[in-house]
Amino acid sequence: MAPPRLIHSAPGLRDTCTLPPPPAAAAAASMSGPAAETPSAIQICRIMRPDDANVAGNVHGGTVLKMIEEAGAIISTRHCNSQNGERCVAALARVERTDFLSPMCIGEVAHVSGEITYTSKHSVEVQVNVMSENILTGIKKLTNKATLWYVPLSLKNVDKVLEVPPVVYSRQEQEEEGRKRYEAQKLERMETKWRNGDIIQPVMNPEPNTVSYSQSSLIHLVGPSDCTLHGFVHGGVTMKLMDEVAGIVAARHCKTNIVTASVDAINFHDKIRKGCVITISGRMTFTSNKSMEIEVLVDADPVVDNSQKRYRAASAFFTYVSLSQEGKPLPVPQLVPETEDEKKRFEEGKGRYLQMKAKRQGQAEPQA
Repeated sequence: MAPPRLIHSAPGLRDTCTLPPPPAAAAAASMSGPAAETPSAIQICRIMRPDDANVAGNVHGGTVLKMIEEAGAIISTRHCNSQNGERCVAALARVERTDFLSPMCIGEVAHVSGEITYTSKHSVEVQVNVMSENILTGIKKLTNKATLWYVPLSLKNVDKVLEVPPVVYSRQEQEEEGRKRYEAQKLERMETKWRNGDIIQPVMNPEPNTVSYSQSSLIHLVGPSDCTLHGFVHGGVTMKLMDEVAGIVAARHCKTNIVTASVDAINFHDKIRKGCVITISGRMTFTSNKSMEIEVLVDADPVVDNSQKRYRAASAFFTYVSLSQEGKPLPVPQLVPETEDEKKRFEEGKGRYLQMKAKRQGQAEPQA
């Protein structure tokens, strides 16, 4: 077998290499026709270093999300440029819910594998798996599974969405299943826009365990290292900042070591350009006995462009759990909603929690 070929396609990825594609992708790549000119899978890996983790040695959820997005951006951009035509860069539009199944630690190697599973006329679906490898023992664990949606934007005109080359499906059902996922995420993206008017305001001298007590904001000036060839922010950079803010909110609420348990769908409503000042705000919306839901909103302020006003760029819900020094789950202080809006968000969060709990139980029953 030929040795892996080193690549440096995505900023922030060290020790990155391509590996032979999975059998299904290799078969698709060997087929004739323009839709199969580019392999539909990618694998990258790198070792986790101290600056990737929290004080307890667990890798930040935002670091993992950033790696997932980098893999998705490489494979989708590569696919969208596989045919002759206008050059483009794939921009992240949405990340479906992803669970953090197992923690990753400093010194372990992250293996990120991505595969294109569906294409519509103007979007690409990429499914990504993340494995952690302990290189001392050889033990590997699945840490994450994620589904991402990208759209190709012209290098000549950032507002122009180009058409996506089709992929070859090994069976007809795959295309129909992918179309159903596409329609579902499109509908959900539209439903999130009603929250775009929400603004998180600071409160003086808040009481412990209230929403105001733990809410936090981070202000970041977008620089060249944050951006794509277009000059707008990488989706992975935004997700990493969102996870940092959500982690601060969770830590302030329970004052223990916290880890990301899951991320609900992340919707990217609009592009963030270089030179913008972004405000990432987080607030607690719901607590169960052992988990916390935090809503994170990203607002962009084009300070060098007077013609454009501040706008909502992204939003998502993060779920965190509190851990003891031994890494075992701890009870979470219960949130005390004060205003009518906070009580409404609490009930909505409870609904999402019960819905996901029922879904997990339903998935576990057939295996018993």
